[in-house]
Amino acid sequence: MSAGKTTRPPDANATLARRPFVRHADAFKSGSDTPSAFLDRCLAAIDTHNGGIRAFVTMNVDAARKAADAASARWRAGKPLSPIDGMPVGIKDVIETVDMPTGMGSPLYDGWRSQRDSATVYALREAGAVVVGKTVTTEFAATVPGPTRNPHDLSRTPGGSSSGSAAAVGAGFLSAALGTQVVGSILRPASYCGAWGFKPTVGALNRGGSHDYMSQSCAGVIAASADDCWAVACAIAERAGGDPGAPGLYVEDEAGASAGGPLTLASLRLPGWDKADPRAVSALDGVLDRLRKSGIAVRDVDLSETLAPALPLTRKINGWESRWPLNTYADRAAGKLSAAMHDRLREAEAMTLSGYRADTAQREAIRRDYAKLAETASACITLSAPGVAPQGIAATGDPIFAVPSSLLGVPAISMPLATIDGLPLGIQLVGFRDKDATLFAVARRVAAVMDLA
Repeated sequence: MSAGKTTRPPDANATLARRPFVRHADAFKSGSDTPSAFLDRCLAAIDTHNGGIRAFVTMNVDAARKAADAASARWRAGKPLSPIDGMPVGIKDVIETVDMPTGMGSPLYDGWRSQRDSATVYALREAGAVVVGKTVTTEFAATVPGPTRNPHDLSRTPGGSSSGSAAAVGAGFLSAALGTQVVGSILRPASYCGAWGFKPTVGALNRGGSHDYMSQSCAGVIAASADDCWAVACAIAERAGGDPGAPGLYVEDEAGASAGGPLTLASLRLPGWDKADPRAVSALDGVLDRLRKSGIAVRDVDLSETLAPALPLTRKINGWESRWPLNTYADRAAGKLSAAMHDRLREAEAMTLSGYRADTAQREAIRRDYAKLAETASACITLSAPGVAPQGIAATGDPIFAVPSSLLGVPAISMPLATIDGLPLGIQLVGFRDKDATLFAVARRVAAVMDLA
């Protein structure tokens, strides 16, 4: 696929860059920088560039400034609440916030307020994070895109459904933002927008107050760096845990991957590999070559047959699970649902419970087969997307390489390791259930080899 003609914002190379936060801790402690000044820099970038990118649905700047001032005072006193105290963050607009509406990308919820924070948002506030605004999502975090554009080329999609979150982080508007994923909604936009994207083990972060109800759905983080990504996830887990009945995110680093010991990665060829831009495959091969030369063992694994059902099976499972609330929405205000939502509802109403049981049983069998890889590899490595962000914003791009980790329910990270014609391309690490900390340890090893700050 061709990178094509670009329509870049003015002075993009100088101003639109990821804005890591956690690494500023020493400056906050010494007083040479403050969360208030850090927020000012974010707001200046937003003022300059958000008119073209359109990452936000709404913002609460006054509350953000007050929160940043309070964080600055805590750092001066040597009493920060957490490593993310004062970090500017965004909240995907399917996740409830007490101080801003939760519109879910749908006119059905225009201006709707739940009068509460979601579990993740409340945990972030407890950790001192500065909630700047709600970021654009597709309709009900599904198919129909919002107005957000890719910060690296305004003529291209930022991906979806966590479009605003990825664009805001990729543009340096925020250090981190919450996303959700049931198909490819964290990994793909992170890849397109040049950010770190973390989809944890399903159930690892509490989804209370997040309006995506699918069994593969999970809350995750898009961030400016690995440290920011992991710090946000840990801050949430420590204060809100995981979904009810789930053990929550295991935050302990495991010896071996993090200590520089022997490391083996499985290089995955996934279903749809023939769709990949040859330049993307070449970029991945370049990363693998550098990893091998560094002493990391890499072995090729072809899971294209095992994971061939990943996308169609996910769509069937999601279809049945979408029957409610789409049926009640259609009864209440059919004209406010997109044609895509009406199509999804018709498909759901043609499904049966016995069919759903068969689908979830097939999913469990695939998960068991994949889990066997943990005996010979610490993680898997592959592309996050078939190529760079496609032209246009009427669609959000192909999720074919992001959906396997969703079906498997395992953690995955998109790392901003490659570019094609100056546009970002993510390299994906896929882990094993509840081994999220191990996956981040592997990610840090890979980033160090690739000289990724």
